[in-house]
Amino acid sequence: MNVMVYNKYKELLLGLNIDVMKSLEGVHNVDEIIDTFTNFYYDKMILDITAIRDYQNVDNLQKLAMNINMENVILLLDDNPETDTKAFLSKLISLGIYNFTKNVDGINYLLVHPHTYRDVVNIHNLEDLDEKISEDKPSAVVANTSSSKSDDISESAPVNNGKLRIIGFKNVTQHAGATSLIYMIKKALENKRNVVALEINKVDFLYFNDKEMLSSTTQEILKDIMHRNSYDVILLDLNDYEDLDICNEVYYLIEPSTIMINKMMRKNKNILQDLKDKNVILNKCMLNSNDIATFEFETKLKVLFSIPSVDDRQAIIDPIRNFISKINL
Repeated sequence: MNVMVYNKYKELLLGLNIDVMKSLEGVHNVDEIIDTFTNFYYDKMILDITAIRDYQNVDNLQKLAMNINMENVILLLDDNPETDTKAFLSKLISLGIYNFTKNVDGINYLLVHPHTYRDVVNIHNLEDLDEKISEDKPSAVVANTSSSKSDDISESAPVNNGKLRIIGFKNVTQHAGATSLIYMIKKALENKRNVVALEINKVDFLYFNDKEMLSSTTQEILKDIMHRNSYDVILLDLNDYEDLDICNEVYYLIEPSTIMINKMMRKNKNILQDLKDKNVILNKCMLNSNDIATFEFETKLKVLFSIPSVDDRQAIIDPIRNFISKINL
C-alpha cells in the first residue's frame, strides 16, 4: 500500500489508479512529514514537492532525505522557475533523491521501475551545485564521470596489485547496514592501514564528510579502483552492483528481524539457496547464541559473524574490532 502527501497537485495525484492507505494534505514543515511517516510502513510515498514548506531551500530536502528512505519516495516536481532547472535536479541527486518526475506517466513508470543513481547520473553535474551542497569536498560526492581516451580502462583489466585487498559488502535484507558498517571498519583501520571506501551507484557516503569515502558508478568503478591501486584495503559498498569478481571477498549482510527476513524471502524465494556457502554476516543483530543456532538450522546458512547494534560515534567499538580480527584484516 502507498501513502500520499499533496498540496498544489492534489487533483493530479488523486487521479492515480493506485491504492492509498494514508494521505496528508496542505503545506507542512519537513519535521511534520518525518514525524508522520518515520514509523509508518508503506510501499511507496508519492510526495508533491509543493507540500514541503520552503522546498526551494535545499536544507529542508536534505533533512527529509536523511530521515526518510528516499528509495521509496516518488517526488512530484513543480514548474517553479527556481526548481525547474538541471542544477536543482543535480542537487536532488546529490541528496540521494533519484525518483522525481513532473507528470502522471512518470509516476506510473517509477512505481514499477524505480531509479538508481546510474539512471540519473547523466544529469548529475557537480560543477553546477550550490556551495551549500558541495562546500566541503565536491569530489567526495561522486566520481568524475568525464574521461579522456587515455583514462579508459578495459572491463577485463586487472585492478589488484597483489597487495591490495578489495572487500565487498552487500545488503541482503533491506537497510542491513553496509554503509555504516564500512564507515566503522574504515575508522577502526585507518591508523594501521592505508584504507579507502567506495560506494557504487549511491551517494550516502557524502554524509560522513570523509575525503576517503567516495562515490562511484558502474561505469567508473574499475577506473576508481585502479587509481587507488597503492592502498592496502578498499572497502566497497556494492549496492546493486553485480560484478563481484572485482572483490577478493564479499560479505552478505542480513538483519535477522522477523519483518526483514520475511521481506527478503518474499522478494526472492531462492535467496537462501543463493547464499549457501557465502560469507553471511548478521548485522544489527539482537539474537543470542542460541537464537543464532536456531537461525542457522532453519535457514541452512552458516553465519560467519554476528554484529549487534552499535554506536558508530564511539572511538573504539569492540564488535567491529572483533570482526576485523575474524576476517584477518
